[in-house]
Amino acid sequence: MRSLSLAALAASMAVVTALGLQPLPAAAEPAAPASVVVRDDLLDKLTAIPGLTVVSESQPAGYRFFVLSFTQPVDHRHPRRGTFEQRLTLLHRSADAPVVLYTGGYGLPVNPTASRTEPTQLVDGNQVSVEHRFFRSSRPAPADWDDLTIWQEATDEHRIVQALKTVYSGRWIQTGASKGGMTSVYHRRFYPGDVDGVVAYVAPNDPRNPQDHLYDRFFARVGSASCRAALDGVQREALKRRARMVALLEADAARNGYTFARTLGSADRSFEMTILDTVWAFWQYSTEADCAAVPPVTATDEELYAWIDGVAFFGFYTDQGLDYYTPYYYQAATQLGWPDLEFRHLRGLVRHRGLYQPNSVLPAELRSRHDPGPMLDVDHWVRTRSERILFVYGENDPWSAERFTPSRRDSALYVAPGANHGANIARLSEADRAAATDTLRRWADAQSAERSRVAAIPDDDMLPDRRTR
Repeated sequence: MRSLSLAALAASMAVVTALGLQPLPAAAEPAAPASVVVRDDLLDKLTAIPGLTVVSESQPAGYRFFVLSFTQPVDHRHPRRGTFEQRLTLLHRSADAPVVLYTGGYGLPVNPTASRTEPTQLVDGNQVSVEHRFFRSSRPAPADWDDLTIWQEATDEHRIVQALKTVYSGRWIQTGASKGGMTSVYHRRFYPGDVDGVVAYVAPNDPRNPQDHLYDRFFARVGSASCRAALDGVQREALKRRARMVALLEADAARNGYTFARTLGSADRSFEMTILDTVWAFWQYSTEADCAAVPPVTATDEELYAWIDGVAFFGFYTDQGLDYYTPYYYQAATQLGWPDLEFRHLRGLVRHRGLYQPNSVLPAELRSRHDPGPMLDVDHWVRTRSERILFVYGENDPWSAERFTPSRRDSALYVAPGANHGANIARLSEADRAAATDTLRRWADAQSAERSRVAAIPDDDMLPDRRTR
């Protein structure tokens, strides 16, 4: 075929145009590959928050999990006096899902991993977990311990909530257990508009520290009479064998590198503190079914020591065991209060008077006077002005002996039958469980949510293990 001249080609195109026809498209040249930019909206929003640093990210099934750091003033009343980095984590499901603010009251694990508290499961939400100031690396350097107060920590949490509300549009629920439950109540006290409701688990309330008769009344009634007698017998028998039992503790300390000089001062004082704590620890972590394993007074020294170690752990009241908990005991000494028990059944056997109190386990430079004002204020506010707080306690938990009294403003208190310090909504009676769940989901605007189970993400009971930190 002969090719057309340029003139002929131009004439042909004129005919095509005149007839209203469309010319065939010319063969397209291959396009150069373009670089595709995929925007990460969540990451962009997080990194845009002033003071927030994304430390790491992983992606468990259906979620994204971030370890974060947030710059906080050491003293919120005087923000120019320096800052520290507060650790937190974020379990992200959806930007419009409810957010559960989990204030554990202690530190996060050294290497945090994803987990879900009971409220997070029940509302199928996101979860923000906050390390309490002065725990682990969330401690100013140098540390002025006067800055460790319930108001300062509540203000830490307030700044975190306000920052993350630029990312999340859903309702907010706060939760925590034990000291974490107390922390959630304190945040609600000082910043009632931050969250839409609180679920406080096994949260002690000690507004009048010397008036602790409720604890003694609890130990006079908990469990069966035979179990109470057996437990009291263990304490008495251990103290009667003090010399031999302390020798076992000293040998245990030599094997494990335990020391006593910085806190309690001696193995004898550490031994006595552990014995005083044994019955409390039993009911905190065990159940009525465990009464059968309480050793008789005829047990050998080694059998008695091993059982007490399994219940109360002799390594706890050592310099090494107490180091992690120093911020808690400082707060107990200065503001939170502590159980002040009589130990009438141990009279004549106790050697160190006034030992069972937080200043005994603190380094000398941190021992402080107690200020009852903050707890009296919180107690009065919870009774009279608080709104939307659920309290969950365990019937057989010593920490539940002195409880908060909720107001009548869309708040409630539930007790899990026979439960210890691990009481939760799932352990309530069927009617109470349904009522508490409905209330929580209403607050979170998640009435239709189902308690989903994600195999890759374990449940979090929100309680520290005194053996591992």
